[in-house]
Amino acid sequence: MELYLVIAIFVGSILALVFALIMAKRVLSFDEGTDRMKKISASIRSGANAYLKRQYTIVLIFFIVMFVILGAMAIFGLLTPYVPFAFITGGFFSGLSGFVGMKIATAANARTANACRTGLNKGLRVAFSAGSVMGFTVVGLGLLDISIWFTLLKFVFKLDAAGITSAMLTFGMGASSMALFARVGGGIFTKAADVGADLVGKVEAGIPEDDPRNPAVIADNVGDNVGDVAGMGADLYESYVGSVISCAALGVAAFSRNGDMQFKAMAIPMIMAALGILCSIIGTFFVRTGEKTEQKLLLKALSRGTNLAAILIALAAFPLIYFILGAEHWMLYFAVLAGLIAGVLIGKSTEYFTSDTYKPTKNLASKSETGSATIIIGGLGLGMLSTAVPIIIVGIAVLVAFFVSGGTLASPQIGLYGIALAAVGMLSTLGITLATDAYGPVADNAGGIAEMSGLEPEVRERTDALDSLGNTTAATGKGFAIGSAALTALALIASYIDKINSMPEAANVGYDSFSVMNPLVLIGLFIGACLPFVFAALTMDAVGRAAQSVVIEVRRQFKSIKGLMEGKADPDYAKCVDMCSRSSLKEMILPTVIAIIVPVVVGLVLGFYGVVGMLAGATASGFLMAIFMSNSGGAWDNAKKYIEAGNHGGKGSDQHKAAVVGDTVGDPFKDTSGPSINILIKLLSMVSIVFAALVVQFHLFG
Repeated sequence: MELYLVIAIFVGSILALVFALIMAKRVLSFDEGTDRMKKISASIRSGANAYLKRQYTIVLIFFIVMFVILGAMAIFGLLTPYVPFAFITGGFFSGLSGFVGMKIATAANARTANACRTGLNKGLRVAFSAGSVMGFTVVGLGLLDISIWFTLLKFVFKLDAAGITSAMLTFGMGASSMALFARVGGGIFTKAADVGADLVGKVEAGIPEDDPRNPAVIADNVGDNVGDVAGMGADLYESYVGSVISCAALGVAAFSRNGDMQFKAMAIPMIMAALGILCSIIGTFFVRTGEKTEQKLLLKALSRGTNLAAILIALAAFPLIYFILGAEHWMLYFAVLAGLIAGVLIGKSTEYFTSDTYKPTKNLASKSETGSATIIIGGLGLGMLSTAVPIIIVGIAVLVAFFVSGGTLASPQIGLYGIALAAVGMLSTLGITLATDAYGPVADNAGGIAEMSGLEPEVRERTDALDSLGNTTAATGKGFAIGSAALTALALIASYIDKINSMPEAANVGYDSFSVMNPLVLIGLFIGACLPFVFAALTMDAVGRAAQSVVIEVRRQFKSIKGLMEGKADPDYAKCVDMCSRSSLKEMILPTVIAIIVPVVVGLVLGFYGVVGMLAGATASGFLMAIFMSNSGGAWDNAKKYIEAGNHGGKGSDQHKAAVVGDTVGDPFKDTSGPSINILIKLLSMVSIVFAALVVQFHLFG
């Protein structure tokens, strides 16, 4: 059984990586266009490479320090000797996922713009193919990492099922740490450049978006790649791996009295992930559109592929569960189905609240008639209201997954395994879901290159249509990631309690031992609920400080460089890129370190009761905050684009300027703080699991 499992997940990983390679070669086969387009694309590529090189240098220092700390804990018997190495590989593959995605995105931007000179469908295919490289690289590397560690732990080190999942859970900490650095650092970079470019360029100077006279325009396009591509790739890698491993760990706990069933329960999420790759590949061949730039038609084109992949995995999951776990556990299939349906519904909810095709964003755009304040107030209200539907969807999915699996309040293990399976179901088609998300920054860059290269107006119209669609799919992807993060976080909390219960010093601590009437749990709950707010504040302030320096620099160049506004002189693009790089790398450290230190400090003071309370509080408030911020930001962005399409006065009007201000507020909401919070809530759990033995032995209270 174990050998077949390794073969299945290894074949799945190779299939994904080979498909990513084919898509990459396809993208590179297209023409980059004119010499001017090639030059601009090369500048963006150079800036993105330079940033990642500096970021990875800083992150390397952090990983070396953590490796030493974890190694010392292993020497003193607080961890198994595999943990430090698992931590390193998790971080390495997470960073590699983002790096590969960024490389293909910076190679595809000019090619997408040039393809849009031929037609909208060709432009969509190029951008979507580039997104597919990112999507299938993430799932391919994720399963490759899992297959390597499973092989080593099972066949070389001869560990049992519980030992394997316990060790494998820890490489999720490395992946989450890398993802948080990438998301926060890249998010600060991209939004500092975006805010600086918009406020001075559009509002003050009255020049179009991506105008080559704007000194921050190259930094803005670089930011799309280091934040929305490299950061997102690292983010979704850890979501994917975390959901699979936490599900496997809970499967082992659920069947603790049957060694053969433990491996079968462990196999289900891994094989489902491999099958999801095949279903996602099939779905990609159904993504195509006509030449009309209507958002409904473009959304339908992408939805055709993602929906088909979801249907295929839904069909494949039933025989998988029936024949591996046996007829007595076939109801677990409905847990998978609950996750799949919840993912689709969360995506639809996000689409409704953020797309300018629907009423909420159109109403938000109309608030620009009375100025910046009303559109900001409207966007905040829209984001807050949009949290209700995902909460209800996730709540129903959790209930269905728990009870159909056979879980009871007295014996919840199998039900918790069902919840974890729902998270895997939601992320099983991540290959194509991430492709629809990652294509957005490529289209955004293509629009910038079209503007800076002076291409025909219809080309910019096509790239704008793809970019607007990308805003919606990006918001949908973030909602999808946040929803899966909530389910995965629940599974990780359960894994933490199992870890605590396996230690002699804390034996017989059941799931029902963590009442909110326990003051330690209650204090932890408050601390956890506060953490996403503090984290969001730190990242928002970081964007504000970085953007302020960019605004000052752009204003300086407009005033001091003679002939710049007339187009007779070139701005100093490199200065803005360098400023964004230095600011983002400096600002990303504190939020990430806090996410690692707080669980350890809470554990040492309040014990494992406080840690569980903290994890529950962070999951609940973090889920709400992430949905609110992502949807508000997406709606503000598309309200601006709706006005730019000729509504409410169109480009250059007072209404447009008000919408630009709203969009600049929303930029760090949707691309820095919001998407980083879903990593935060999982990293808190991962760190807690890794340091569980330390907390049990040395806590102050409890």
